[in-house]
Amino acid sequence: METHIPPFRADLGRSVRLLSAFRKEQTDPDFFYGMLAADTVAQLRGYTRLDGALVLDVGGGPGYFADALREAGARTVCVDCDAGEMRARDGAMPEGAVLGSALCLPLRTGSVDVCFSSNVLEHVPDPRAMAAEMVRVTRPGGLIYLSYTSWFSPWGGHETSPWHYLGGHRAARRYERRYGRRPKNVYGESMYAVTVAEMLAWARREHLRGDAELVEALPRYHPRWARHVVLLPGVREVVTWNLLLVLRRR
Repeated sequence: METHIPPFRADLGRSVRLLSAFRKEQTDPDFFYGMLAADTVAQLRGYTRLDGALVLDVGGGPGYFADALREAGARTVCVDCDAGEMRARDGAMPEGAVLGSALCLPLRTGSVDVCFSSNVLEHVPDPRAMAAEMVRVTRPGGLIYLSYTSWFSPWGGHETSPWHYLGGHRAARRYERRYGRRPKNVYGESMYAVTVAEMLAWARREHLRGDAELVEALPRYHPRWARHVVLLPGVREVVTWNLLLVLRRR
């Protein structure tokens, strides 16, 4: 049953709260991901009804987003290729978990109402193939919610930032020298350079081909009034930070 969730407001206060919470991503993941998941579900409900919907969470890991989606009344399936990551929260696989690749989703074509992914695209070697798979498994009229951290944003190198601006491999080597261990997100192995322009071009091609309508492209964590930064070539690569693409399957 759908629970009460406060209305979504993309104002400056929300942006400050989210960006401040990033400081706790490593030290208190329950707080950070719980907060981000609740915010994301509230945002998602502005595009589609979740009560009773079948939602696929691509790369959902330990299931924070899946939990929030279920609280909103959705039925969830969580697909991830890393069993260790899926057990990271309490040692158990999340409810509805399926081990599989985002590049070849183990679901039938047109089988889900909503296909959702948060901050996974930059961790696959072929982002357009993952995005195409998300479109494929979504039923006609269903929604695709795809969000990722762009490479040239301040957090594009994840824990190796901001040194990724000097090169991903160089940033990884610097991290290893400083901390005595490899970063969790290794450039060229588990993290890749995905730009805003690249995925905007993909979404527009999907729109022109008639496979999916591009509903909205916006900076996910920014106030609503800042959404037009995605229209500014060059500037958008740095300022957007995290690009959200919302598409509707045709």
